[in-house]
Amino acid sequence: MNNKYIGVFDSGIGGLTVVKSIMKILPKENIIYFGDTLNSPYGDKKEEQIIELVKQDAKFLAQFDLKAIVIACNTADAIGKDTIMNMYDMPVFGVVDPASKYACSISKNKKIGVIATKAAINSKAYDEAIKRIDEEVELYSNACPLLVPLVEQGKFTDDCLETKQILEGYLKPLLEKDIDSLILGCTHYPLLENMVRQIAPNINIISSSDVAAKKLKEDLEKMNMMSDELIERKFYVSSDSNNFARLANIFIKDFDYKINLI
Repeated sequence: MNNKYIGVFDSGIGGLTVVKSIMKILPKENIIYFGDTLNSPYGDKKEEQIIELVKQDAKFLAQFDLKAIVIACNTADAIGKDTIMNMYDMPVFGVVDPASKYACSISKNKKIGVIATKAAINSKAYDEAIKRIDEEVELYSNACPLLVPLVEQGKFTDDCLETKQILEGYLKPLLEKDIDSLILGCTHYPLLENMVRQIAPNINIISSSDVAAKKLKEDLEKMNMMSDELIERKFYVSSDSNNFARLANIFIKDFDYKINLI
């Protein structure tokens, strides 16, 4: 069972940040990835729509021989994780709780910011997670609806002035609150991490992708479910596989993988 696949899904290319972290931290794990590029972004959709999409994503992954599911999309995690946990008898990992826990552990002034999609912010998932960990923390949130489309278009390089200007606008109200830590509450956003550091060089930046991969490793070790043999990594998308492949080749070019269009 240990060499079964870890199934990872996201609304598009953002989940590649989680997969990259998993491949670095757990190099022998076999991965099936599904990016729902046809319906991206999820963050501007209604809750009932998101739940139906999340169910479809999980059902696609469940065709394969899985040992765990990773919800690599903050919006899907915030709104649909309980649904997936009720559908399948296997470990289900998200990104919200690990990022919240880590942010609370490193914040000195207990003022934390989070940028995410509109749906993730409206779900209050980060508010609830952080309050469970530390009631004294002040959380300041800002929805950033323009960032996912920009990343999906490949506009995440440091020289993209349009994206940087928009990002500055989203970060300004949070920085004015004197936050010392910022959660990148969407798995697309780590692709913008260099820009964030340029705008706010003196704050802690928490990538939900990195901490989610570390939590996955920790729990697989506890459950004695670590793989001992890398067999394959397959990536599936629901539309525009050429664009996905182009962006994947920029971001995870150093790893072996195969991209398929369903």
